Amino acid sequence: MGQGHSDEHVARNVSTEQLSHELALRFAKKCFTPLEITHFKDVFRSLADEQDGMQYWKEETLCRFLVIPDALGPGPLIYQMATYLGAFPFPSLAPSILTIEAMLKVVVIMTERYGTVLKRGRADRNKLLFRSLAVFDRRMSSVYEKPPQELLDSVRDEEMEKVDTRDAVLEEARSQAAGQEPQSALGFAIDKPANDEDEEEDDDELALAALDSLDAIEVFRYDQRAADTKIHHAQIPVDNFRQLIMLLLVIAPLDSQESLSRHAEKLTPTRVENLKQVADSILWSFTPEQNAGIFYQSFNKIIPASLPYMFDGLNPLFEHFLFSKNIDLSKRKRSSAPAQMTSPTIPHVVDAPLEPLLPREGHILNLDILSQISFFIKGNNLFRRLRPLYLGADAGFSLGSIEQKVFNWRAPSILLVSGTRLPSTPKGTRERSFADTLPAKRFPNGVSGNNTHGKVIFGAYIDVPWKHTYKEAIGGSKMLLFQLSPLHEVFRASTLSKDYLTFTKSGVGFGCPPPRSKNVSGLSSHTALGPVSLMLDSSLEFGVFTHDSTGGGSFHPSATRNSDWQDRFEIENVEIWGCGGDEEAERQRAAWAFEEREAEARRSVKMGKDIEADRALLEMAGLVGGNGNSGGSMG
Repeated sequence: MGQGHSDEHVARNVSTEQLSHELALRFAKKCFTPLEITHFKDVFRSLADEQDGMQYWKEETLCRFLVIPDALGPGPLIYQMATYLGAFPFPSLAPSILTIEAMLKVVVIMTERYGTVLKRGRADRNKLLFRSLAVFDRRMSSVYEKPPQELLDSVRDEEMEKVDTRDAVLEEARSQAAGQEPQSALGFAIDKPANDEDEEEDDDELALAALDSLDAIEVFRYDQRAADTKIHHAQIPVDNFRQLIMLLLVIAPLDSQESLSRHAEKLTPTRVENLKQVADSILWSFTPEQNAGIFYQSFNKIIPASLPYMFDGLNPLFEHFLFSKNIDLSKRKRSSAPAQMTSPTIPHVVDAPLEPLLPREGHILNLDILSQISFFIKGNNLFRRLRPLYLGADAGFSLGSIEQKVFNWRAPSILLVSGTRLPSTPKGTRERSFADTLPAKRFPNGVSGNNTHGKVIFGAYIDVPWKHTYKEAIGGSKMLLFQLSPLHEVFRASTLSKDYLTFTKSGVGFGCPPPRSKNVSGLSSHTALGPVSLMLDSSLEFGVFTHDSTGGGSFHPSATRNSDWQDRFEIENVEIWGCGGDEEAERQRAAWAFEEREAEARRSVKMGKDIEADRALLEMAGLVGGNGNSGGSMG
């Protein structure tokens, strides 16, 4: 027991560098197989520079290895992220030199392999990614809290003072562990907490879990005081975040052994401009018109609500570190000698032809919009899994076409609708007729973002097969309603009401109660719109999206915006895409074939030989003849 207490005391008195080294060793042992570590070491050493006996990677090396597209410009940002994550779990060591241990920690965090070691930190990578992207500057902390000039002058004066070294921080930690009072509070005045009663504790769960496994929590807490880690006083510059989003859109469909170069080759100027438009729609979710940067408060709300899978593409990108073409496994099997090495080159990843990500592009859905959707619907349900069921521009804009093309699809589907906002005052007979079917407009239009042409894109994820609805709506708790442009937002299904999807002769509704079969005296004859709803009229000519922030309907209101709005728009395109593979497509073909056989059988029914007797029977049923019989009543 005495020995255990002694070991604990020693662990708490080692340097941050030693603790960082121990964590890297634990990651190497617990998070990778021996073969993966062999590949990782070869990848790193074959491309590393060396100085004074230390091997490290430069920014150029990292960007060249990951094949970061120059056309998007996020190379320096990815390097910044790596140098921050390489210092994990001690922010004061950042930016770190990308040694083999630092790069190992980067790969562990980027690929989310830390779960085997850090049991408490699986869900906290987003906070760490925010810190790696953020600029820590208390003076720019919020546009809502503008500090007085005298406070800024005071901060500037105090910032000129020198701070004690990290060794002093460690000495303070040791004194605290020994039961002594710390002699002084260390760190820049700009880093000291302000209004901490209103702020949540900012200890990073991943870092705490890491140091808990090394029995070094005290060192971490004092290291935090000396580093710029107050996450609520940090922001991601908008331009940097736009570049990152564009890269994440490109790498969203990436496989772990697929080279990014295959996607980078398609980055024409037109594609880059389209990527920028999609990225701007996502950016506007963070209200950049109000802030100079992206703050953690909005980041922490919007990512889980509307972009839960946005960073998933980083996993396969950094998995490339675990595949090296320099190691010939076949030679290794034939000989007990060390694996044969070729000359140092960029490690190879598979470039074999793959099935297209999308069988064809629609007028709304393209690769960039598909990647945007993969930020909130898992990519393995989308890439190489979508099939065009109904494209209005090809099949015609009618409910009958939707019924014919979509009703036999027995798997989930995605509806997309694009259009142009209508003016506040209807113009022309068609717009006035549509406005007359709706309740009076109470809410203003939604935000326009960078879109000055009034273009909008809405959509829905339908988790059940389509069918006619009469008295009850269809759909389940996995249904989603979403907006893709000019602003990105996802509205998840609620259990307060189950009017998820209606398909009637009146149109298609999401979040709208089924229409009444007959008008009831004293009640409005207008189309009923849900608090958060999307409705397309019977001719697929106009649509309306409504958002009432009080909620209470089939879909939850915005998790980030407390405002009310309603967008009425003229439909330009409607598309429905089936989520599924060959098996689902075969089922649909079989259903079509069955219906065709049934229709043919009905067409081929022939009269009997005794035509007069057949006619008399039909007359008795009231189906032919002019005797006015109303049916087969014998009364």
